[in-house]
Amino acid sequence: MMKDMTTGYQFPDLTHLFAPRSIAVIGASEKEHSIGNHAMKNIVEHSKFEGRLYPVNPKQESVMGMQCYPDVASLPEPVDVIVVVIPAKGVRTAIEQAGEMGVKFAVILTSGFSEADEWGKAEEAALVEISKRTGIRLYGPNCPGLVNFNTPLGMSFSPAYKSDIAPGSIALATQGGGLGRNMVQHKDRGVGFTNWASTGNECDLQVADFIHHMAGDPEVKVIGCLVEGFKDGPRFAAACQRAAEMGKPVVGLKVGRSEYGARAAASHTASITGSSEVNRTVFRDLGVIEVDDLDELIDVAQLLVRKLPTGQEKLAIFASSGGAGSLCADNVGVGGLELAEFDPETTARLDAILPAYAATANPVDTTSISISHPDVYREALVITAQDPNVGLVLAPQPMDYGQYSVVNGGSLIEAQKAVDVPIVPIWMSERQGDGYRTLAEGGLVPFRSLRNMRKAVARWIDYGKWQAARDRGWSPAVIGQATGLAEGATRTLTEVEGKQALDAAGVPVTAPELATSAAQAEEIAARMGRPVAMKIVSEQITHKSDVGGVKLNVLADEAASSYDEIVANVKSAKPGATLSGVLLEPMAPSGGVEAFVGVARDPVFGHVMTFGLGGIYVEMFQDVTRTMLPVTRAKAEAMISELQSARLLTGYRGQPKRDIAALAALVEKVSDYVVAHADAVEEMDLNPVWVGAEGEGAMALDAVIVVRQ
Repeated sequence: MMKDMTTGYQFPDLTHLFAPRSIAVIGASEKEHSIGNHAMKNIVEHSKFEGRLYPVNPKQESVMGMQCYPDVASLPEPVDVIVVVIPAKGVRTAIEQAGEMGVKFAVILTSGFSEADEWGKAEEAALVEISKRTGIRLYGPNCPGLVNFNTPLGMSFSPAYKSDIAPGSIALATQGGGLGRNMVQHKDRGVGFTNWASTGNECDLQVADFIHHMAGDPEVKVIGCLVEGFKDGPRFAAACQRAAEMGKPVVGLKVGRSEYGARAAASHTASITGSSEVNRTVFRDLGVIEVDDLDELIDVAQLLVRKLPTGQEKLAIFASSGGAGSLCADNVGVGGLELAEFDPETTARLDAILPAYAATANPVDTTSISISHPDVYREALVITAQDPNVGLVLAPQPMDYGQYSVVNGGSLIEAQKAVDVPIVPIWMSERQGDGYRTLAEGGLVPFRSLRNMRKAVARWIDYGKWQAARDRGWSPAVIGQATGLAEGATRTLTEVEGKQALDAAGVPVTAPELATSAAQAEEIAARMGRPVAMKIVSEQITHKSDVGGVKLNVLADEAASSYDEIVANVKSAKPGATLSGVLLEPMAPSGGVEAFVGVARDPVFGHVMTFGLGGIYVEMFQDVTRTMLPVTRAKAEAMISELQSARLLTGYRGQPKRDIAALAALVEKVSDYVVAHADAVEEMDLNPVWVGAEGEGAMALDAVIVVRQ
């Protein structure tokens, strides 16, 4: 184990899993087309493994010319990795022997464990027990293997491995074998990979462990991850934070964002799929670039390999077709991207070499010179990319033009060698001829559509903005905390208890008093000297207004009768409830805006805060923002500004500006309270939170806090 100095989390050292010095294949076979035969061929014939390799099979004396051993215990040394390809019923014995002799890792390709039936679940639990007892780390089971493309080394049974080798700088950590291989096969458009871990059932090692390892691998520039469910949310958060600190972008695709997908993912991996809203929040806070599909993951990753963005990039369009340039410009606008305004010197240089009928503003349309004068086409492209306002050049290719497309592809490749700004081709034709292959082989990975381009470029630029704005001192509170559902009973604090706890933590709240009789209610209201709010107090009643337990704007001479009316309403609606009395508190000043602050414990990622304005803005429009804890002042201000209805706080249509600073301070204090009481607080709802005009402050008018007993 190695302690990550960024997060303090313990992660395994996977060096000798990705680069083993010795391997044993358990189930190695000479039988053509068998899983054991494919596993051996991938190492012997299709890899460049220079370590020691031991076949293990009690039924064969040798495999591929190498001495075969009857079992793991007979091996001459404790190897770094055993690759297990035998039936499930024999796996436990092999792992037991390997663990006892000091083998470091087991790559278990065998299926038939927790994904299959109750027997499989029990066997998998036994494997975990062996791992904890002996120290052997388990990869899988039910996985396609582990691949290091840069060596290359394929500890896999896949017959496709030999044709999928494409060294590069993108590392993949996936829970889906078939989907992971889909991404690997983007090698056909010029994408290269360092390694690929497809983790199967994750009985021990998880996607998070591989993200952490990849973050420290100098050969890795970008990490792609595909997640169906999370075994350990805090571990995933710690790994992604490590990647951010190391400057390694993580591009993530989460399966299970819809009810259908979540159901399918759960049945596939037996992992916790989680709430899509919470998963999206976690990805954003950790800097994981969330994408919608496999090709988009690769689109974004390959852009990041070429250059890390600043977040300020403006685009140039360089085309030899006016229609393609215009359609590309439309997609730039639709995607919320921005075209660069050329420096006058750029325009002058383009005017000097291009025909008078060419367009030299942005988009650039070179017309037919790409055919007649490819050298001029290439020079104009370099000039465009050298403009000081351009951060990326889009080069739409609307059709396959045979040999001319090959020449144009070569021009793009040569131009890219002369400039630092990425030149990005978009191949718009269904015909993938030699021109397409020229671009792919030359390292300029072609986008397959303008739609894909606009999504990927937007994600690329947004990542630069996130990096520029992120608080490098912030760390998710969930790291190191226990998550999961509450064990045992919970109880809801009375409003008096909740507000007293919040007040002690510095959260602005109203000052309530409890009346246990009508006369006492009248006395308290008179002493408060202004209209009051009256609310029933009962541990069994959370939604007080639903049972007639709330009266607002009550005058002192109305307090006694209001007390009796509230008690009568509640006894009628909830005859079994225990009533502690009626709470009285001064009404908030008129003219304020209502907001709400909620915190709930997610079973995977711990406490997540939800913030929004009250009324129809949350009920009808679902206008809310979410964040992991802790919430700093700057983070609170960002949450407020992200609301679509945020203008209601900034003086919209003559309304006074609201006290955003006080509201942000309240949000921060709520976060501090929950973090300080993380083991106890299960859920919190402050609704409404009154926000006054600038300088008038903000305070919680109602508080519901659910705690573990």
